Parts: sequence; structure tokens; C-alpha cells
Amino acid sequence: MMQTISEFNGKINSFIWGPFMCTLFVLVGMYFSVRTGFFQIFKARYWWNNTVKAIFTNKSVTKSNDKKSISQFQALTTALAATMGTGNIAGVSTAIVAGGPGAVFWMWVSAFFGMMTKYAEVVLSMKYRCKNEKGDWIGGPMVFIDRGLGVKWLAVMFAVFCIFASFGMGNMSQANSAASALNSAFGTDNLQVGIILAALTALVIMGGIKRIGFVTEKFVPFMAAVYTAGGIILIFMNYKNIPFAVESIIDGAFGIKAAGGGVMGYTVSQAMRFGVARGVFSNEAGLGSSSMAHAAADSKEPVRQAMWGIFEVFADTIVMCTITAFAILTTGVIGSRGADGSLLNGAALTISAFSEGFGNFAGVFISVGIVFFSFSTLIGWSYYGERCVEYLFGLKYTKYYKFIFIIFVVIGCVSSLDLVWEVSDTFNGMMSVPNLIAIMMMSGQVFDETKKYLHKKKRSYSLYKKAFNK
Repeated sequence: MMQTISEFNGKINSFIWGPFMCTLFVLVGMYFSVRTGFFQIFKARYWWNNTVKAIFTNKSVTKSNDKKSISQFQALTTALAATMGTGNIAGVSTAIVAGGPGAVFWMWVSAFFGMMTKYAEVVLSMKYRCKNEKGDWIGGPMVFIDRGLGVKWLAVMFAVFCIFASFGMGNMSQANSAASALNSAFGTDNLQVGIILAALTALVIMGGIKRIGFVTEKFVPFMAAVYTAGGIILIFMNYKNIPFAVESIIDGAFGIKAAGGGVMGYTVSQAMRFGVARGVFSNEAGLGSSSMAHAAADSKEPVRQAMWGIFEVFADTIVMCTITAFAILTTGVIGSRGADGSLLNGAALTISAFSEGFGNFAGVFISVGIVFFSFSTLIGWSYYGERCVEYLFGLKYTKYYKFIFIIFVVIGCVSSLDLVWEVSDTFNGMMSVPNLIAIMMMSGQVFDETKKYLHKKKRSYSLYKKAFNK
């Protein structure tokens, strides 16, 4: 029975994360990039000033006056909490091993165009969000598909896939990674870790989106800063190998040094497939999930909040995943073998890379990093699953979802999850099908919202300039 499920899931997974869908992810992002005039490039200074720079200059983005909303910055950190998971540590190394160094280039490509896919998701989520009976904002693909597109069954499909993904990739897989990392580094008991992790998760998610936002705005920047600092130090310790790393990425991406046409085609296709797939897996652009967190922000302008979505992809993949990739490539650990003689992959390969610079401390550093990343994913995905349960069954059932979610944290820590990883990866990817269909069918509304916002800002600036000159 389990073998049959595994084989059936493998066929679906090979399609969802296969060449066709990976190409579709890029094409959709390319479409939104072209139609918005490559907003992520030509408006880079503008969205940077309204996101990162605004954190230090504009209190309105870090504080919310609405008791039922979270700030724009908290919406970002909640979304990043869910996206910054084990994919940033283990997913990157898996892509490099499976697709070669060229996979990093295609990860960048998916992130570059994915910025505008995420932008479109957030615009639509903000535009069609609504308040529930408690006065909380509810948004996301299931809402804009239902209210904006009017296709209920497609919205239900997304919500069902999201709930399954929240228990798998957003819960059990993350909990298992955290327990395994602590057991490897400190010899801890998985059950004890599960109970503690479940208690911490409960403490956060039972407080609702306000508490989740409060925790993530403190937790995520610290987590990202520590890992980024460690990675940059390691890369600079091996700075002489940076040119080699860049060359290997470019060569691998285009098969420049491949021996023949067939080999070149296979090399490029593998690099593209695993690079795009792991990039989307990491930043979730195209899956629609993180737009639910952005919909809870107190921003009144869909485009303004969507600019945080652009930065989200930039921070997750262009920055965090690139640091992991260069840490691996500059230390030359690809092809290394473990004590059992098997090729190192996943988190083990990343630990090996950091060990080149930090010795035995690397195992502890990466293990603790995995725990932090896993915990952040747990609390972020709990919110996504909760919103989808509310959409399908009503607000009163969300408390049951939270309770079950907490129980599954413990189960994830003490279970062997090979099949769970495979199935949850599939459900994670299946969310993209209804989401991509919807944002493409509603793309005109994204472009209209963008034009209206930019025109309004341009007109406001013209009026200010005219008044100032007087």
C-alpha cells in the first residue's frame, strides 16, 4: 500500500516540480515583469525606499494603529518566517548536488521573475481581502479566487492543498528537521524536543496573528542576520575561490564545458529544473501562500504592500540562498563523502562547508540554524493553514486546527518521514496550480492597480513640487 502511494505520488511530483511547471513558473513571472515595465528593476530604488529604508525612517511601517491588523513590516517577517525554512540550508545544497553549480543561476532567474509573481499575489490578496466576524483581515488565493474570479471550486482546491501542505512541509517535516539537528549536535531526545517545540509553537500561535507578528518581527531579522554574517565570513575566508565559484555557476547554467550537444542539453536541463524548483520551494513565489500574511497588514494600498513581497523574494533567495550556495562552492566540498562513504547532500553538505572555516563549531552553528529556521516555518505555516480552515469550515473550527497542528509537531519529531516529505512536497507544489491560473486570469487587475498607484504618487509629487515652488 505504502509503495503504491509512493509511486503514485512520485508521478504527480515529477510533473509539479518537473520541466513543464518549472518553465511555467518562470514564464508567469516574466509576463508580470514585462507588463509592469520590469518593476523590480526600474522601480528598485522606489520599492527599496518604501520597504527596507522605510523601516528606519517611517514608523507607520513598523507599528500598526489597527488592533486587528499587523504592521507592514510584521506582515513581511511573518511571510519570511514561513519561507525561510530548511530550504535555505538544505534545499540549496540539494539543488547543487542534483543539478550542478548551474542550478544556482536558475535559482536566481526564478527569484528575479518570482519577485513579480509574488507582487501580483499580494496585490490581489490585498484588493480582495475581507474581515471575518472577529474583525481580522482574511486574504490569500482562496479569497481572491472566490471573490475576484468567482470560481469557488478552484478556491476550495487551493485551500485543501494548503491545509495538507501545512501539516506536511509546514509542520512535520520542519519539526523532524529540528529534532534531528539537535539530536545530531547535542544527543537530545526527540520526544522531549517535540514536547518543548510544540509548547513554544502553541505559545505563539494561540495568540493569533498579532502575537505571531510580534514574535516574527524580533525573531526573523535576528535569525537571518546571524546566518548571513556567518556565511559572509566563511565566503571571505575563501575569497580567492569566488571567481571559480562564479565561473562554475555560469558554465553549469549554460553547459559551456559540456563535451557534446546531448551532454550539454542534459546538463542545462538538470540545472534549470533543480534550480527553478528549489528556488520556488524556498521563496514560494507562485504558490500563493505568503500572500495570506501580507493580507493581514494595515496597509491601505495593495501596491505598497506588494512591494514588501518583492523584497521578501529578494531577501530569501537572492541573499540567503546565494550565501549558502557560495559557502558550498568556495569551500570546494561538493563530492565530499561522509563516514559511511555516501556523498554528502542536504544539510550535511552545508555543515561540511561551514566546517572548513569554523571547524567542529560548524555542526552546532548549522544545527541551531536549522532549529531556528524550522521553528519560524512552523509558526508561519500554522497561520496559512488556519486561514484556509476558516475559509472552508468557518472561524469556530480554527481552534481545533491549532490543537491538531500542535500535536503533529510532536509526531513529526519522533517519526520517520521519508514518505511524508515526498507527499507534502507534492501538496506544496500543487497549490501553485489554482494560484497561477487565478493570477494570470486576473492579471489585468494587477496592472491596473499598479498604474493607478504610480499615477497617484506621481500626481501627489507634482502637486507638492508646485506648492513648494510657490
